[in-house]
Amino acid sequence: MKPLSQSERADLLPGLDGWSLVEGRDAIRKQFVFDDFGAAFAWMSRVALAAEKANHHPEWFNVYNKVDVTLSTHDANGLTRRDIELAQRMDLFASGLAKA
Repeated sequence: MKPLSQSERADLLPGLDGWSLVEGRDAIRKQFVFDDFGAAFAWMSRVALAAEKANHHPEWFNVYNKVDVTLSTHDANGLTRRDIELAQRMDLFASGLAKA
């Protein structure tokens, strides 16, 4: 897996809702906010299963109803399609659960 090219970035990143580039690192991040800890943990469990299946694991931090996520492909030393796909999956799983 190789890092995204500039043209791939231009095509793919604008389609990610609420994700932003991490300053000083080739990664993207987003904070998800849920109604309570149970909803946040349920979402994390669902994402964990999908991530394990894809052999791609997020960096995340959870406090009560908030989950901060950073995605970067360590093997490629940067942002790859794998990160974009996992971000899209996270957004899909959060639809209806996360607060805007």
